[in-house]
Amino acid sequence: MFTLSNDWLAVSILDPIADQERFGVRYCTGGYIFQVEDHKHGPLLTGPTYPDSFNWFDGQGIPDAFNLSPLRKPGEQGPNALVIGIGECDLEARKVLSFCTWDIQQEGTSITMRTSHSYGPYALDLERTVSLNQRTVRSYTKLTNTGEMFIQMRWFPHPFYPQTATDELFRVNFPVSLPNATAYTLLDSGYIGRVGWPWTDIKGNFQVLAHQAQTNLIIQQRHPIVNMVSATCSYVPDFFPVWGNPNTFSWEPYIEQTIGIGQSYDWWIDYDF
Repeated sequence: MFTLSNDWLAVSILDPIADQERFGVRYCTGGYIFQVEDHKHGPLLTGPTYPDSFNWFDGQGIPDAFNLSPLRKPGEQGPNALVIGIGECDLEARKVLSFCTWDIQQEGTSITMRTSHSYGPYALDLERTVSLNQRTVRSYTKLTNTGEMFIQMRWFPHPFYPQTATDELFRVNFPVSLPNATAYTLLDSGYIGRVGWPWTDIKGNFQVLAHQAQTNLIIQQRHPIVNMVSATCSYVPDFFPVWGNPNTFSWEPYIEQTIGIGQSYDWWIDYDF
């Protein structure tokens, strides 16, 4: 792993080569934040099976994913596809056939990983940068379409926070509703909260948040170790689900974007601990 460290935090980032056994066909292999540790209080992130075990599908820390928008060669109907940030994959067998290679540059409290994909008429450059500034971890992504076809991209982060003692989970900076919710509710405090705790099903509870936001997303999140953490996204989520199980809770603000030939698109999230 790579480590970014300062007086407050240490950020562990998976090495796309040395940690390859931790990757599968779901999460991006470059810029995968595996853990954020407070020097005084210890680890601040969890996962669906953490600390008992780890598997590539569930993950832990702050993974992110392009896997819901696989790129297939025109006319091909088989299981093979390019998953951005991973490589060529057999999606039926859930197996990576060929991992992409990353150029990695670390300078102080910042690390940048760059890769290029070429698959039929598709080609792209992908840049991932993770940087640490005091108690803020920024995850930055830039995708440039260098191929001959538009790229339909669907991306989401999956930060895993430990469950709290209170049913209050998080609140956002614009109004939301919870259609047909059973495991979550909108509390009088403005926080989205749990219903029916303690949960026992490891498969967890999924809920889509409805909104009509016109501004970028800002989240305030209850945390059992440091009381409160937050996150600021550079974008308005196109799709906004949340998920949690007995071990962890996560929000997943999606970006759904069409990137034209020769065009670039970039975005970032600041995680404040």
